[in-house]
Amino acid sequence: MTADLDAAPVALVAFDLDDTLAPSKSPLPQPVADLLTALLQRVPVCVISGGQYGQFQQQLLARLDLTPELAERLHLMPTCGTQYYRWDGEGFGQVYAHTLTTDERDRALASLRRRAEELGLWESETWGDVLEDRGSQVTFSALGQQAPVDAKAAWDPTGERKERLRAAVAADLPDLEVRSGGSTSVDITRRGVDKATGMTALVDLAGVPLSDMVFVGDRLDVGGNDRPVADLGVRSQAVHGWEDTAMYLAEVLLPHLDARPAA
Repeated sequence: MTADLDAAPVALVAFDLDDTLAPSKSPLPQPVADLLTALLQRVPVCVISGGQYGQFQQQLLARLDLTPELAERLHLMPTCGTQYYRWDGEGFGQVYAHTLTTDERDRALASLRRRAEELGLWESETWGDVLEDRGSQVTFSALGQQAPVDAKAAWDPTGERKERLRAAVAADLPDLEVRSGGSTSVDITRRGVDKATGMTALVDLAGVPLSDMVFVGDRLDVGGNDRPVADLGVRSQAVHGWEDTAMYLAEVLLPHLDARPAA
């Protein structure tokens, strides 16, 4: 899936985080940090991903040398857009959160564990929490939140194991949204709340129509957690890892923006 940059002006660029801007749960590589800073000097940027805000701080914000002017152009949407953070002059403050109720959270956690055990997907050797309550999202990470990238890549290379779990849990929770997340994860949010919801909210939050946005992500395949953005009609660019994103920024997107006629 390739974004048509000539179809409309590019007034905002949104990115997934894990396996798009950085390896899963890892800090932004320096080339991406430099290119993202260069992009912020040209257009507003949104990062919308399944991780919680703490991961955004460690993976993204700690790697960017942001001036107040650049920070004002950065929109942060953790937990698949169910939360929104914006620069308030001193730091990034939460603007909204679509928080799960206690009942929704408890049923999601119980279903994930029960179905993972039934399907033989509850691993005995893990790195960190397997189940995580992120407030507006419950997440299952098969090998734990801190699992090495290579172990995560080897656990389910075809996505078949994760899809079996997602389908079983979705049948348990018809009132909630159950989506495939990262390489080993399944995310649960309120029904109808996903990355498309976040991108739609961004129209008013950033003052940019969907037609003038571009989205870059690694899970634009059918069933992937980036797919709702493409289905919304936002121009979308599929990538396969941070190296692909860096190449797209350096060789396609930034040159396109620099070639725009002066206002």
